[in-house]
Amino acid sequence: MADDVVLRLDRASAEDLYEVLWLVGEHHAAGAPIPPMPWEANERLGRVISTLGDFLG
Repeated sequence: MADDVVLRLDRASAEDLYEVLWLVGEHHAAGAPIPPMPWEANERLGRVISTLGDFLG
């Protein structure tokens, strides 16, 4: 499993990631717009995406 990527997330970031993935799936399935996330959640998720991008190269 040399190609595995493992991220350690603080609880708030993990909850934000779970919520946004759930919201996107549910709203996409229903054809509904995705509501905006609070600023703090956007900041945390931005750091998660940036870190993931660094790992993936």
